[in-house]
Amino acid sequence: MFGRVAVLIGLMAAGGASATAPEESLRPNLRPAHAQLPIAPELSTVRPVARPFVEGNPVMASAPTLIPVETIATPELRPVARPKAMVEQVLFKQRALRKTSVCGDVDIQGEAVGTVTGTLPGCGAKDAVRVRSVSGVRLSTPSVMHCDLAKSLNRWVSKDVEKAFGRRNKVVSLRVAAHYACRTRNSRPGARISEHGKARAIDISGFTLEDGQTVTVLEGWKKRQTRKKLRKVWKAACGPFGTVLGPDADRYHQDHFHLDVARHRGGAYCR
Repeated sequence: MFGRVAVLIGLMAAGGASATAPEESLRPNLRPAHAQLPIAPELSTVRPVARPFVEGNPVMASAPTLIPVETIATPELRPVARPKAMVEQVLFKQRALRKTSVCGDVDIQGEAVGTVTGTLPGCGAKDAVRVRSVSGVRLSTPSVMHCDLAKSLNRWVSKDVEKAFGRRNKVVSLRVAAHYACRTRNSRPGARISEHGKARAIDISGFTLEDGQTVTVLEGWKKRQTRKKLRKVWKAACGPFGTVLGPDADRYHQDHFHLDVARHRGGAYCR
């Protein structure tokens, strides 16, 4: 009973609302002409106006100061020249190194030897030099060699040896096992004259580092900490040198690298 009454009341209310509803939706009235937004003026007229300078204004005091363009290239802003004494010291050192260099390369330090003769036929060399260091790396024994060998040694040390061992504990000295010696290959009777007898070969048995440690070919070739470095410098030598022999070549080279500049028809010989 009460439900039916509620339904009837709802229908009567709906009918009354529909009777008073407008035929069309109400639209907002247009704004008067004086209330419409103005058209944007030209851009040149809407730029911000610079603030006037007021002495004591903290905002103006903290603003950055513009430096005139004409003052940027003033001598006061240019780097200060090095002292004359420092320049003269550098030039003096360069002249000193140039005087003690050989083979036309300031990185190869030593002295000229000239013609070297031997007791066996085929030994000796012309225009030989005695090298003390290459690219700042000393040779444990000043070594007699031809300039072709000196240049190859310098290239190998400056690029490959330094790269393999790094710069933190860099190589400062090469341990020389043999350089010029008038003898046959591996000192065997009746064999051909070795490249050592022509001043075109050198044997390196170790690398002394900046901290005093010496990495030897004999022991370092098998050690886990050093074998990778030694194999890297051995492989890199195959290019600057015509012949590269190491511990894996034969029993004669288990404790050193043999490096020479002999030319082979098939290219570099590396074992």
